[in-house]
Amino acid sequence: MADPARAAKLADRIKVVVAQALERRIKDPRLGFVTITDARVTNDLQHATLYYTVFGDEEQQADTKAALESARGILRAEVGKNITVRLTPTLEFVADEIPVNAGHLEELIRAAKQRDAELAALKEGATYAGDADPYRKDEEDFDEDLDSEAPVNSDAK
Repeated sequence: MADPARAAKLADRIKVVVAQALERRIKDPRLGFVTITDARVTNDLQHATLYYTVFGDEEQQADTKAALESARGILRAEVGKNITVRLTPTLEFVADEIPVNAGHLEELIRAAKQRDAELAALKEGATYAGDADPYRKDEEDFDEDLDSEAPVNSDAK
């Protein structure tokens, strides 16, 4: 087992190497505007998972995924040349869902703000159904209630 800090450093290095190889070495026309967002390496340094995003529609994303899968061997060879480990880790490409999730959260926040604005607009012309303060505040009523109170436990000997 390798040190988790070493695995993190190796993941960062693999991320850079793969990004550079995609830019310079891979000439696949299916490869769209792809960005490697994150890389994770297992603690035994045998497997690397690379997360990527693609700018474009569903078809471009599918084409980019196919291009990455077909270029996996070339990219693994580039990683092997540029890192210093005994065994070159296998590469797995996973589409990063963070931008999609962030867009969904932004949509939910926008809807909540709109509902808050509608509620504030309704509140502007609203009046209370009864008094503004429904609790009794008369001092003399309060004093009479204190004088007329009987002991709580009248059966005590």
